[in-house]
Amino acid sequence: MNGRVALVTGGGRGIGREAALLLSAAGARVMVVSRSATELAAVGLEYVAADLGTAEGCALAVAETEQRLGPIDVLVVNHGIGSAHERLVWEQDPEVWRETMRVNLDGPFELARLTVGGMCKRGFGRLVFTSSTAGEKAERSGSAYTASKHGVIGLARAVARTLGRSESHPTRCCLAGCERQWPSARRRRRPNGAASASSRCGASVPPSTRRTGCWSRARSRR
Repeated sequence: MNGRVALVTGGGRGIGREAALLLSAAGARVMVVSRSATELAAVGLEYVAADLGTAEGCALAVAETEQRLGPIDVLVVNHGIGSAHERLVWEQDPEVWRETMRVNLDGPFELARLTVGGMCKRGFGRLVFTSSTAGEKAERSGSAYTASKHGVIGLARAVARTLGRSESHPTRCCLAGCERQWPSARRRRRPNGAASASSRCGASVPPSTRRTGCWSRARSRR
């Protein structure tokens, strides 16, 4: 990662913050993005506040990164909203559905659209899409969140299939039972059957993530 440029969304706290700090420690020049300038300023890295649920916000994040740090080599799409505000599907507010899709799925698409082409031209790129176990199995009262996280996994797979033998590699990260404020918070034990990061894709990730999540490389078929 030495000298590489990384853009990390949802980087003001939790998983995004720790990912950004790890990339920085590995030698990358890192831009963190979220809606809260206060949280971002406390991270101690380059930052820009933007609404990543809009095409304009995604374009701003990419443009600021490229202007200040250079072309983007690593994209970590970690931002999103959860399902705590959702109801049963027949009671669901349609605006909740639209907002969830806007942030959790439209944003990742826009960011990938704006960065992958450049990665291919330069011959190097790494993309990480943070999903959820809700992207592999449904939540009872989380239709919008479940659908959006299934969509993120589909997006990662589609990008991988499109890239073929390119040196740009998409990865999806499905986190289960992971507390948002790690590593300082008490960590939950990894659910039975959840594979570790290192065993699934050989990535170097935080120990707490290895215990609480399952990572898999979304590879195209050869």
